[in-house]
Amino acid sequence: MAGTGTAHLREAESDELLLTVRNLVVEYDTGRTGKVQAVSDVSFDIKRGETLGVVGESGCGKSTVAKAVMQLPPPTAGEVKFKGVDLAAMSPRELRAARRTLQMIFQDPISSLNPLRKVRHIVAEGLDVARGHSRAEKQAKVDDILSVVGLDPAAAGDRRPHEFSGGQCQRISIARAVVVEPELVICDEPVSALDVSVQAQILNLLEDMKERYGLTLLFIAHDLAVVKNVSDRVMVMYLGKLCEVASPDALYAAPLHPYTEALLSAIPEPDPEVVPTDNALSGDLPSPIDPPSGCRFRTRCPRAAAVCAEQEPQMREVRHRHFVACHFPLDADLVRAAEGVAS
Repeated sequence: MAGTGTAHLREAESDELLLTVRNLVVEYDTGRTGKVQAVSDVSFDIKRGETLGVVGESGCGKSTVAKAVMQLPPPTAGEVKFKGVDLAAMSPRELRAARRTLQMIFQDPISSLNPLRKVRHIVAEGLDVARGHSRAEKQAKVDDILSVVGLDPAAAGDRRPHEFSGGQCQRISIARAVVVEPELVICDEPVSALDVSVQAQILNLLEDMKERYGLTLLFIAHDLAVVKNVSDRVMVMYLGKLCEVASPDALYAAPLHPYTEALLSAIPEPDPEVVPTDNALSGDLPSPIDPPSGCRFRTRCPRAAAVCAEQEPQMREVRHRHFVACHFPLDADLVRAAEGVAS
């Protein structure tokens, strides 16, 4: 069930936190029809060197959260603290300077690149904005980063995006993001537009880049299998709200939230001997303009009761570092099984 609260925030370890988002709200005014409540009171944090995976079906607010962190546009309400400083309170000049350490990799690698510019100029654009580098230094940095992402600088540097495949364009996008030496990279579904074989290459590249440059990642995807392999912590969203936060091993072995269970049951199992579980959700996704009262997931939840319509569930720790926003989390047997896996 989808709820609110900050019980999952790691305040005691704040000196290790790179990004802390509190009570994030993003609304879009549509005029006569009302406001789209894209993100409603979402809180999370990311440690230095950590990868936080964000999952949920289309329309749950994953990409909106990413853009709000980047202040593209600024959120309607809430705090986005990067290294202890609220980005929303910065002046445009201060924010521009801060964005050198905040970079984003977009979902569509081809349309995110300027089709009129050569690859060398695309990758060097962040260095041009940051200034402080000579022409020779910029060329050396661009050549080095293109080599790191698996492209030949001599062959690729003077070509334009339309001359590359989707996977190659995503490598260029990664190079553009990392060349300015960021601390946090937001990956907004970076492999969803790519073939499966290419997805594995890009995921391996991101892991290598994270290790080489000491990056912290906010990784957004709708493919739960992908998120499990790259994340240190996973956050599940539904209709602009948080449902569950846990380590990938604990969450995938024994989810506590009915929505998470339904998402996991939808992962294809490449084994003909395995009988698929029937946890398909009923009904359609409610409108974010007029979301349900109380728990937003209650209209599709098989465990919903009267209290779900009256009270919004609060995020709470059901087992060690496994948080869920649900009035009726999954049964105690699953909780004990998860605790056995975690130990």
